Amino acid sequence: MNTSNTLLKLKKFLESRVGKAIGDYNMIEDGDTVLVCVSGGKDSYSLLSILMALRERAPIDFRIIAMNLDQKQPGFPADVLPRHFESIGIEYRIVEADTYSVVKEKIPEGKTTCSLCSRLRRGIIYRTAKELGANKIALGHHRDDMVHTLFLNMLFGGKLKAMPPKLVTDDGAHVVIRPLAYCSETDIAKYARGMEFPIIPCNLCGSQSNLQRQKIREMMQEWDRRYPGRTEAVFTAMQNVVPSHLADNALFDFKGLTLDSRVEEGDIAFDAPEIPMVGTIPLNPA
Repeated sequence: MNTSNTLLKLKKFLESRVGKAIGDYNMIEDGDTVLVCVSGGKDSYSLLSILMALRERAPIDFRIIAMNLDQKQPGFPADVLPRHFESIGIEYRIVEADTYSVVKEKIPEGKTTCSLCSRLRRGIIYRTAKELGANKIALGHHRDDMVHTLFLNMLFGGKLKAMPPKLVTDDGAHVVIRPLAYCSETDIAKYARGMEFPIIPCNLCGSQSNLQRQKIREMMQEWDRRYPGRTEAVFTAMQNVVPSHLADNALFDFKGLTLDSRVEEGDIAFDAPEIPMVGTIPLNPA
C-alpha cells in the first residue's frame, strides 16, 4: 500500500470532510449500528475505510457492519470482498441474490437497467439491515453524484430534486446516510488508487454508454474543465435554497403574498448580481 505524504494528506482531508458531513447532518449517533454497503467500487471502499478510521477516534461508540450484495453477475469474483473485509478486520455480511438474471430477463437489451436494479437492491439492503439490527444504512454516493442527480431530475424529470445527505426509509425502519456528501469524485478516485483497493467493475450497467446519467456526468465534467469549481458551486447552491425566488406554491405562499408581506432578499433578485465565490474560485471567470 502506498503511504506517501500525499496519500496521508488526502486521507486526512477526506476524513475531515466526512466528519463534517456527519456532524452537519447528525448522521451517526452514539449506539448506532451502521450497515455500510460495499459494492466493490472505489466509492464504497473509500467510505468503509474512512468510517473505520473516524470510529477509532470518535467521541461516540458505534458499530460498523460491511455488506455486499452478490448479484450473481457473470464472472463476479466472489472471493475478493470477503478477503478484503477479513484483512481489515471488519464485521461483514455477504448476501447472495440473483438480481442479475431478473434484470436481464425483464429489461430489453440496450435499455437502462438502473431503475429495476436499484429497486431490487434497495429491498434486499433494507431486509438485511433489519436482520442485523442496523438502524443506519451508509451509501457511497459523493458530492458529484448528488449534483448529477439534481440535473438529471431537472432536465429529464421536471423536478428540482437531488440525493439528500440523509433520509428515512419509506417504512420508517432505517435512516439512510451519505457520509461522502462533501467529497469530490476526483479525490475519492485518488484515494482509492493510493489505498490499492481491489476494485470490482460492474458489468451490469457500466457498458451502457447511452445512459442519461452518463450524459449529465459528461456535461458537468466539461463545465468543470472549462470553468473550474462549477460542481462545487452547484452543491453549495443546493444548501442555500430560497423558496420565495422559485415557483413552488407548496414551499412558498405566492397566492397569499400581499403588499404587507416581507420576503428575504425581496426584489434584489432584479439587481445585477455580484460575482459569488466558492473557495477562491470565481463562478464567472470570464
